Amino acid sequence: MTTASETGNGAEHNRPDYRSRIGLVADSPNFPAAWDQVVEKVRIADELGYDSVWLGESWGYELFTSMADLVRATKRIKIGAGIANIYSRTPAVIASTVATLDERSGGRILLGLGPSGAQVIEHWHGVPFEKPLQRTREYVEIIRTILRGEKLVHKGEIFQLERGFKLRFKATRPDLPIYIAAMGPKNVFQTGEIADGVLPVYWPATRWGSLREQLDAGSKAADRPAHSAAIAPYITSVILPDGASEAEQQAARFKAASPLAYYIGKMGVYYAQMLSRNGFEEDVLAVQAAWQQGMKSAVEAVSPRLLEATTIIGTARECAAKVDSWAAMGVDEPLLSMPDGSVDEAAAQLSALKEALAV
Repeated sequence: MTTASETGNGAEHNRPDYRSRIGLVADSPNFPAAWDQVVEKVRIADELGYDSVWLGESWGYELFTSMADLVRATKRIKIGAGIANIYSRTPAVIASTVATLDERSGGRILLGLGPSGAQVIEHWHGVPFEKPLQRTREYVEIIRTILRGEKLVHKGEIFQLERGFKLRFKATRPDLPIYIAAMGPKNVFQTGEIADGVLPVYWPATRWGSLREQLDAGSKAADRPAHSAAIAPYITSVILPDGASEAEQQAARFKAASPLAYYIGKMGVYYAQMLSRNGFEEDVLAVQAAWQQGMKSAVEAVSPRLLEATTIIGTARECAAKVDSWAAMGVDEPLLSMPDGSVDEAAAQLSALKEALAV
């Protein structure tokens, strides 16, 4: 049976707000020359009035150094860590880093935390991938204590901190927003208990209502009001020109399906399990089987219904309409892909989308 939350009933309160909270996900390139283009695109997004830009981290550029570049290059847009993993830096290092950046930016930093995955944590950082759920909880607790300027005394399962050190400057925002990259039911529930938002990747649009129910159940368990944690999904998106040819549309679909196929087949089990739990098991199995013939076959195996449920592809007006519909189903802060191409091409697409959203 379809619940009210699955149809979007009760989520209409998002509609007046979400258009002012649309952000972008800017990939960190692997070659230095491209970073200048990333900075310039973010500067343009800032001028156009987009709400936030988020940077990821894997085994390339260091996250917070890049965020500092964007702080200096912009005036208004929020700069998000999306995500800082909870193994390679101590909670105190993360707290002092975001407090410093928040001060230098005038209060524009957003902190995304997550466990990453066993392969990266153990074979890049050389740290055992243990107890990610409990570790996430303790990181949030310690970071919030530090940002509030309180003495750091923490007796947890992972951290035992007894000397009562305090941050040696006053944080600009003791309540700096903390988001969690959560997909599993336990992590989503915990996010509702402790965080300001969730950063899902490839969560299907047919299940935004279910995600909201899980978050709110966690909030209720922690005596927090419903909607304490915002839904801020990373959304793979491709903006097409008006009158795009069938070949251009097909290329856009292949482009959007490529990272989806990679996440299903090569990024551990988390994404495949999440999509399977949410009604796309057959689609996931088809992509996994196709990987035996290589990347191209895996991308081609992404079904139209899975692509439709997890990505946004179309003209600026079509993208705006789909963002509208997803907001009605529960999305609070849509985080769209920064357009590819040259700075001028990206500027034109960002401007066109902004105009479409303003109608």
